[in-house]
Amino acid sequence: MLQIATDARGLARVTLNRPEKHNAFDAKLIARITAAFGKLGRDAAVRAVLLSGNGPSFCAGADAGWMRDSANLSLAENRADALNLSDMLWAIDRCPRPVIAIAHGNIFGGGVGLVACADMVIVQSSARFRLSEVRLGLTPATISPFLIGKIGASAARRYILTAEDFGAEEAVRMGLAHVHTDEPEQQVEAWMAALSEGAPGAIADAKALVRDVAGRPINATLRARTADRIADRRASAEGQEGLKAFTERRKPDWAPQ
Repeated sequence: MLQIATDARGLARVTLNRPEKHNAFDAKLIARITAAFGKLGRDAAVRAVLLSGNGPSFCAGADAGWMRDSANLSLAENRADALNLSDMLWAIDRCPRPVIAIAHGNIFGGGVGLVACADMVIVQSSARFRLSEVRLGLTPATISPFLIGKIGASAARRYILTAEDFGAEEAVRMGLAHVHTDEPEQQVEAWMAALSEGAPGAIADAKALVRDVAGRPINATLRARTADRIADRRASAEGQEGLKAFTERRKPDWAPQ
């Protein structure tokens, strides 16, 4: 259902493994993904997390059986079920480690939400995205904060309302994905090489910085908070080591020597 393996460099591979179901998720898979990202985010040996899927698709959204069962739940039970899905997306979005996703095949509904929560996304030519909820009488409410934050309101209005398919090029154009290639591992290696040069704590802080600053008005409060953050970084052990290494013309202790 979910495969997890971490290599010597600190790349943790989280692989959805329900190929016969196009990696559609149910309550069990949602719980396992949430737990996995929580654990990996706390593991100092992990430098980045790679999210991908086995089989013909990355993730076709919600499992049909799980959705069918939800029709028999009470309003309170449905709300709790939806919050579990939101907790999974939150765990990915807020993971302090950089999250890379490889999207291929069918990426529907909640699967689009998984992609929206990743920091760096590689999309393959086979990818077909669809926000199909309105065709089922539903809305993509749970994934919407993460999705709209990634692609903006304009693109969201179009694709949430029409439930049109779109492919790799459009995903890159709207900012849902970053690189279109059918050689995803080469791009993963390039990103891992770049990430290895950065301080792990600084990368975690930088990820949070983007989230905390995006969309905020540039006022005295925001300027003060960003000044505090760089001051804290300069005083940190990583900041001190990085500045010392720069003046001594050597690599800092976290970088490959």
